[in-house]
Amino acid sequence: MAVRNETRVTHFILLGLSSDPELQIIYFVLFVVIYLLTVAGNLLILVTIYMDTQLHTPMYFFLSHLSFLDLAFSTAAVPRSIVNFVTQSKIISFSECIAQVFFLHLLGGTECLHLVLMAYDRYVAICNPLRYTTIMNRRVCVLLVVSTWVGGLMHGFGQALPAAQLSFCGPNEIDHFFCDARPLSLMACSNTFISQNADIINSGTLALSSFLVLSISYGHIISTILRIRSTEGRQKAFSTCAAHLLVVALFFGPLVFIYLRPSVTFAGDKLISGFYTIITPVLNPFIYTLRNEKVITSMKRLRGRQVSLVGRHIK
Repeated sequence: MAVRNETRVTHFILLGLSSDPELQIIYFVLFVVIYLLTVAGNLLILVTIYMDTQLHTPMYFFLSHLSFLDLAFSTAAVPRSIVNFVTQSKIISFSECIAQVFFLHLLGGTECLHLVLMAYDRYVAICNPLRYTTIMNRRVCVLLVVSTWVGGLMHGFGQALPAAQLSFCGPNEIDHFFCDARPLSLMACSNTFISQNADIINSGTLALSSFLVLSISYGHIISTILRIRSTEGRQKAFSTCAAHLLVVALFFGPLVFIYLRPSVTFAGDKLISGFYTIITPVLNPFIYTLRNEKVITSMKRLRGRQVSLVGRHIK
């Protein structure tokens, strides 16, 4: 009985965004600056909301959780890429690669559901303002956030487990700057029917159900706003939703292009993936703070307290 020799891949090489050394330095500087801004911006929102009791409302509770998700989501992909830009060895082990797939989809799936939750919060606030505090009480808010993590956990396992079952016999070069289920399935030498269909069903169900709930919520919201007689009231209502709609568009647009299409690769896939893993997390704090007077005022108060404390300490 003939024995078949087969080399099993135990590690992968992340090719990154470019093999040009000069471009890698540019990408390194760019990624470092953007990541530091992401950390600073999202931590500032978290600290501001935590410190200011006037912001201890459901809307800002959900906003602080979004900032945490953006920070964690970016951290799951960016630091490893930064290291790879300045090192010769771009090796990532099989277990580390699968772990990155899991955490990216856990956090990405949770953020997707959390954006839907924020839309529901705006729906209740605008369409049922008199019952808002009763419906969106502390216990309900916590349970809703926990439910988004449960959904994200299911999505993460749904992407990582099928990928972990694949066999790889070479090549082991991933033309990306992070590990993902789709590039892995395209490299596998075993049957990828289950993993590819799991990817389509998992991502498709999450995206389509989220889009349906978002559409229904904002359909009711817009209908309610248009019935408001006061121009000032309509503008105020629209302004509370505009930032969230922009964040939804920035988050879902690239995801739909990457995951809700056939399993083929395009030259721009890496750049589009970079948009929702790098650009969106750094933009969200600016989108919400620049259009939110309460957050800006709270940040000024917090800064005033720090200056006062420093002055007292010096004296």
